[in-house]
Amino acid sequence: MLQVMIPRSISNELKRLAKQYPVLTITGPRQSGKTTLCKNTFDNYKYINLEDIDTRKQATDDPRSLLDLKNEKGIIIDEFQKVPDLSSYIQGVVDDSKRNGIFILTGSQNLQISHKVSQSLAGRTAILRVLPLSFKELTVVKTKKTVNELIVNGFYPRIYKEKLDPTEFYSFYMNTYIERDSREVATIHNLSSFLTFIKILATNTGKLINYAGIANDVGVDQKTIKSWISILEAGYIVYKLNPYFTNIRKRFVKSPKVYFYDTGLLCYLLGIHDVNLFESHPLKGFIFENFVITEVIKNKFNKVKDNNLMFIQDQTGNEIDIVMEEAGVLKNIEVKYGKTFNNDMIKNLIKYSCILSNKKVKSTLVYNGNQNINYKGIEVLNVSNFILGTH
Repeated sequence: MLQVMIPRSISNELKRLAKQYPVLTITGPRQSGKTTLCKNTFDNYKYINLEDIDTRKQATDDPRSLLDLKNEKGIIIDEFQKVPDLSSYIQGVVDDSKRNGIFILTGSQNLQISHKVSQSLAGRTAILRVLPLSFKELTVVKTKKTVNELIVNGFYPRIYKEKLDPTEFYSFYMNTYIERDSREVATIHNLSSFLTFIKILATNTGKLINYAGIANDVGVDQKTIKSWISILEAGYIVYKLNPYFTNIRKRFVKSPKVYFYDTGLLCYLLGIHDVNLFESHPLKGFIFENFVITEVIKNKFNKVKDNNLMFIQDQTGNEIDIVMEEAGVLKNIEVKYGKTFNNDMIKNLIKYSCILSNKKVKSTLVYNGNQNINYKGIEVLNVSNFILGTH
């Protein structure tokens, strides 16, 4: 039975790749809409959920029976990471079948799935990443919320489909998914310290990761902090943005920054429960920056492209928020929360265009105002226009 679904931008890519590869592997955070997307796209496929204990036992004890394609056009296997050894049996079925689009694997633990897939299904699977709804996808359903309201509410589909209270949703999400899933992929002896760590990480969004400082605040060592960040990365809770490498790299910082895949969860962790609190919060600029960067990543993932975003920052703190190279052009994108355009907003774009003069550079300012202009060769765009455009 088809589930009601907000149209997803990645749907056409899913259909296209199912004609070219025998297996599709779909990863992404829990509740991002992976299952609904698969059930709607492949509505005549057999559905298996490895969250179910009995099904998981069958997958372990009698995998060949579970994967039998007789009378089946294909099989969707949800939460594949629960029995990752299935990949070896899937390989055998795929090689015997010689058909495309017969297995759709989904999971919420990126590292566990990637390891098994790379071992057994290399060359046989396309890999897609489904994040929470994008700003573009929400405009299709004509939500009347402002950009700032969407930032606070976050982008998980159930919030909009079922009109849920975002604060309650993220409270349950933390308890049900983050705590449980984190313990499944690693031994976390002190859950209280881990939750404290997540909240402290939220206060550091958009900043260079200071492992020593965070470790000191949480009361654990730096090795533990690095391990915990990896756990959150594996579960699609946070991602790291790496610094841009250049031939004049000595001038620039080498540490990565950390961002959250969903601003609603970020706001929840910061105690921001409504748009008024957001607009008066001292970290609103970093949260807005987090929103724009994540939307660029969603746009890339929805086109089945890799995340090639970086940032550039020198030792004195001058920076460009997004740097990415496409078709030989270095795209420099600066993000500002302010609503009134002024020259100060573009000073770093001008500076780095000169420093990186050996590259073909396109510079863009994304801000919260209404003007869309070209100023001194720099594209100045309202945030909605930027996200809804081709960037």
